[in-house]
Amino acid sequence: MLKTKITEMFDIKHPIVGGAMMWISRAEYVAAMSEAGGLGIMASANYKSKESFAQAIESMKALTNKPYGVNINLFPAMTQIDNNEYIDVMADNGLKIVETSGHHAPEELVARFKDLGMKWIHKCVGVRYAKKVEAMGADVVTVVGYENGGATGRLDIGTMVLVPVVVDAVNVPVIGGGGISDGRGLAAVLSLGAEAIIMGTRLLVTKEAPIHDNIKTALLNASELDTMLVMRSLNATHRVLNNVAANKCLELENNNAEFMEVYEVIKGENAKAMYDEGDADKGILACGQGIGLTHDIPTLKELFDRMTTEAEGVLQKFSK
Repeated sequence: MLKTKITEMFDIKHPIVGGAMMWISRAEYVAAMSEAGGLGIMASANYKSKESFAQAIESMKALTNKPYGVNINLFPAMTQIDNNEYIDVMADNGLKIVETSGHHAPEELVARFKDLGMKWIHKCVGVRYAKKVEAMGADVVTVVGYENGGATGRLDIGTMVLVPVVVDAVNVPVIGGGGISDGRGLAAVLSLGAEAIIMGTRLLVTKEAPIHDNIKTALLNASELDTMLVMRSLNATHRVLNNVAANKCLELENNNAEFMEVYEVIKGENAKAMYDEGDADKGILACGQGIGLTHDIPTLKELFDRMTTEAEGVLQKFSK
């Protein structure tokens, strides 16, 4: 068993954190992740009212008694309601793990996190931002390298460099990710000084992932060459699966199309329909380069147990 500062801080079996994903990280899936021994993170942006979020938390109570966190998204376009309302629900239910992510640090929310005794994880893009939130009181910093799926940040630094430079710059535990799909990646990121990994893309190709089987098959058949970068012209670069929607987005960007024309291609409703209906070309599908290391569709428990066992073997090989 791999014991780290993160497994001890959050009382979890494996040093594996699930990335909060729009349309995906809802109660059932997050609970399954925590039941499998990782730290599931619910994406609050999936819930468009205080009441629906509260219902999701009630569902979590029936599904798991294991630790899990809630992501508070600071991207303006992703904020469905006042973030304080999400925090109100968390406080009412005694939840103690909060993750924030977005273009800026949540100055207006930190005092509430501290008053409520929450452990605060902040996801950021590099050293400067990690040091800032550490000074603000963050308990954990998460950084994800350029190989990752979804938002890649603004610095274009790979995991092998980003994780250790942040580890060297702060005194709080670091969670690292970007391209991690198996136990070798877990061992590598721990060796770089992180106390846990964060994964997103690999978790889509699991039995519990709440997406159409056609999408899982498309991801299973993809290689490390099948991702591309879009939305850089919007200052919101994302790494996504190379599909019809992504290529249309890039074509529009290259032709200096109006934002609303691009938006019609990249809007979240298209992604939701893709996940629900199974048309892998219908929307933008966040996908990291680690998809090239994905070769089966295990349960979350099978995946986490296998990754930890493989990582232990890799690390022990060099201690003989």
